[in-house]
Amino acid sequence: MSDTPPSSSTRYPAGGLAFPHKDLTGISELAPWQILYLLDEAEQWVALNRQPTKHVDTLAGLTIINAFFENSTRTLLSFEIAGKRLGADVVNMHAAQSSVKKGETLIDTATTLNAMRADAIVIRHASSGAVRLIGDKVDCPVLNAGDGRHEHPTQALLDALTMRQWMRTRGSDEFTGLKVAISGDILHSRVARSNMLLLTALGADVRVCAPPALMPAAIEQMRVSAYTNFDEAVDGVDVVMMLRLQNERMSGPFIPSAREYRHLYGLTQTRLQRAAPHALVMHPGPMNRGVEIDSDVADMIERSAITTQVEMGVAIRMACLDVLTRRARGVEGWEPLS
Repeated sequence: MSDTPPSSSTRYPAGGLAFPHKDLTGISELAPWQILYLLDEAEQWVALNRQPTKHVDTLAGLTIINAFFENSTRTLLSFEIAGKRLGADVVNMHAAQSSVKKGETLIDTATTLNAMRADAIVIRHASSGAVRLIGDKVDCPVLNAGDGRHEHPTQALLDALTMRQWMRTRGSDEFTGLKVAISGDILHSRVARSNMLLLTALGADVRVCAPPALMPAAIEQMRVSAYTNFDEAVDGVDVVMMLRLQNERMSGPFIPSAREYRHLYGLTQTRLQRAAPHALVMHPGPMNRGVEIDSDVADMIERSAITTQVEMGVAIRMACLDVLTRRARGVEGWEPLS
């Protein structure tokens, strides 16, 4: 697929050509202009969510299933709020309550969900590729809410929307040349992978930093610069994005201790001073305060965008649900995919 949109008198091609995908399973499937399209579509929902009345009937009559085979709080809540604010009927399916616990295969679960005539399914699963597998087996749009170590596309989109909102306060919304440092458990992080794909696609200068045991092999192939020295990684950057140590995904000891990790890789006030004076602090949550980030940094009103990320998450998920259901809703110009 071309990295530039077809010729058009507007910024994007008309109708369904603006986003010619049935599902949203990963950033890797999107051209840069399709990423920007979703960011632009989210702007209207940012505005709506800041109004006293936060409800529209855009998805009235539609049923959205949030099928979470892996524990989640903020992502599940964000998708639930997004669906309800758009007027949809939202059903949450938790792993502990699913028949997968009784031995049902993922394919059988997908077939069952499809038979229920859902209009969109949001999937979170511990296995990489599980969401794509379900997407290939069901008729309705499927959105990836995180699959193993693979991707978490809506997190990367909300992070980008957060950055763009902040950049606009500084007089620009261009990602080209933006210096972003992503530090933490790069090896196990689907958030890091989706952010690397998105930010490099939009022209940002991305640095990743981790202890050697938590740095993927051949990471430079993702067009990022790899560091094991955090002080060097944050030098002069515009954005510092910290990642949680994902103990639940680790099969062995990857770091000597939490105390040692904070000493070498924790974002402290002193370390933040190495970044640009205006540098934005981000974290996808939940945070290990006092490990990868100190509380006095996480709570800096003038620098931290952590709560803004949560706000942008609802808007991005509203945009994705809106865009992916337009064909089923018969929106003009959004003909079914052949």
